[in-house]
Amino acid sequence: MGPVSFLPKHQKLSTSKGDSTKMTHLQAGLSPETIEKARLELNENPDVLHQDIQQVRDMIITRPDIGFLRTDDAFILRFLRARKFHQADAFRLLAQYFQYRQLNLDMFKNFKADDPGIKRALIDGFPGVLENRDHYGRKILLLFAANWDQSRNSFTDILRAILLSLEVLIEDPELQINGFILIIDWSNFSFKQASKLTPSILKLAIEGLQDSFPARFGGVHFVNQPWYIHALYTLIKPFLKDKTRKRIFLHGNNLNSLHQLIHPEFLPSEFGGTLPPYDMGTWARTLLGPDYSDENDYTHTSYNAMHVKHTSSNLERECSPKPMKRMKCGTFETHWRKKQPARKCCYHQRIWNHLLSIYLATGTDRELGV
Repeated sequence: MGPVSFLPKHQKLSTSKGDSTKMTHLQAGLSPETIEKARLELNENPDVLHQDIQQVRDMIITRPDIGFLRTDDAFILRFLRARKFHQADAFRLLAQYFQYRQLNLDMFKNFKADDPGIKRALIDGFPGVLENRDHYGRKILLLFAANWDQSRNSFTDILRAILLSLEVLIEDPELQINGFILIIDWSNFSFKQASKLTPSILKLAIEGLQDSFPARFGGVHFVNQPWYIHALYTLIKPFLKDKTRKRIFLHGNNLNSLHQLIHPEFLPSEFGGTLPPYDMGTWARTLLGPDYSDENDYTHTSYNAMHVKHTSSNLERECSPKPMKRMKCGTFETHWRKKQPARKCCYHQRIWNHLLSIYLATGTDRELGV
């Protein structure tokens, strides 16, 4: 198996002659249960499936400013499923999909698994993809945030690797209907790492994942998140759709709340599950095939969260505030805000000030019980 590229070839799906469920060739290969789920949850009707697709295709003429590089039935169908067969919404998503690629041409140059930047991100576990699906048939994606080595991977390359992975996975019609789950583990994610999550790159990620991709996300789960991730979430919350906000869960250290939504038998041990620890190279080997290799013998057995914790630069130590203490009023304050003499702030301290002000102003600690 060679490296996977941007628009994978369609797989020919076989139909069972003994299946009494009415379907078109576009539903071939789906289980009867999934076909029924598509009917009930997505309003998918095999009797008018081709008409629905053609109605979306007929709208393309209204956007001559966008190059619609792919308009076959199977491709348009995934956008209809992502928008529950509301044709206007499906076309809007289709247009945004190609417009996002037009506006960010550099991101999609050499958009395949063996691109050096994408390959590094994949090998480093961005993203992780569990082999088995959860009890709702959803694919589970993992991100271990502390493994982001910023000297090795840019955020853009990590985003490209995630988008490419979704392109490959969304070829499966079952996942077009059942969707995905994303779990982000923020354990040992340092403030220095967080300071690289600028508004511009967060906006790029939101536009690429929320507004421009035909995937159904059943939940985005934050685990072991520090306070400044709470603050960052507060910062981007206004840019999230109401439906997206309702599907973001901040668990903190409470794995029981995670297990109420995703059963432990579907999770690796890092998340309190019964599966073995996740192998960071699993998904990279799937996409890269014989081209897979750990560059420079770089593996996550030698680079772990403790490395991030103990190799902070002198600049970060100088710019970061003292440990916070809880005041009687229930909010957080810091020693440096009261006692440090006035001096010119460095870049990290300015960001810290900004995030801390958001954190205190929104009462995040009281609201989330941290």
